[in-house]
Amino acid sequence: MNFLACDLGGTKVLIAIYEEVGKHSSPKLIAKERYLSAEWDSIYEITKDFLEKKCKNKYFPKIACFGIAGPIKKNKANITNLNWEVCELKLKNYFNFEKVELINDFAVLIYGIPYLGNNQFKTLQNDISHTNYSESYHTIVGAGTGLGISRGIISKTSITVLPSEGGHIEFAPKTQEEWQLKQWLKNSLNIERVSYERVISGEGLSNIAKWKFLKENIRDHPFNLLLSEAEGSNKVKKSLARRICQLAKEGDPLMSEIEKLWFETYSSFIGDLALHELCFGGLWIAGGTAPKHFKNFISDSFLKQF
Repeated sequence: MNFLACDLGGTKVLIAIYEEVGKHSSPKLIAKERYLSAEWDSIYEITKDFLEKKCKNKYFPKIACFGIAGPIKKNKANITNLNWEVCELKLKNYFNFEKVELINDFAVLIYGIPYLGNNQFKTLQNDISHTNYSESYHTIVGAGTGLGISRGIISKTSITVLPSEGGHIEFAPKTQEEWQLKQWLKNSLNIERVSYERVISGEGLSNIAKWKFLKENIRDHPFNLLLSEAEGSNKVKKSLARRICQLAKEGDPLMSEIEKLWFETYSSFIGDLALHELCFGGLWIAGGTAPKHFKNFISDSFLKQF
């Protein structure tokens, strides 16, 4: 039996067809594709394009699962950071799937933990046995387009997922600089409260950059042009975080300072999350930014903030 798996995010959509080869074996990849979300009007158009280009009749999937960047309510979802609505029934009828399931994109990650090979993750802090606490409880956190969190109870016989919207709890500054950033975000975005996602995400990194440039009245930096272009282009706006990281990697001192503030806030938040969750089975860092910042995650600076 073949099935379709889709990771639907605010920045990109990853979609693939797999063949089930056995209960205890990893499924076989048949076809996959990557789409930029901003270039399409809906997931229906993307799925249609993918199936028409990649799917021969014998490969057509009977079952489809969509990991959605946002909460699922009554088998429907409104995509965070996109003006998209996704409906389970509409997908089923439109593509003649036998079964369709929508699930939060971070909640679904819990199901993958027991099946990870040793080459698919890295340990940042050595495992310590805690006899007074259950090691079946896991938490996943990840910054990408937004800030996702999910929790789960994993036993030898079952997996129970406990979804979370913890990325939207209020940002608590720990330094004078972070306090100033928070006040600017409230005024700039005209909002009553500032969530952690406003700071710890791709968009958050861009927010920090905008604040820095205005605060220090920086006009001669080439990044200013990108900030101006982003006001009228969603595509440019979504590329800002990637450009900041690239310039920081190339040694730009201002971009390095921006990235450092972002990462220290993220590290501190992960430490608070560990206290809140007491997830002795594992606190997992996922999301689109994790591989790009792996050197930072294994640094003394991260462990200190954590």
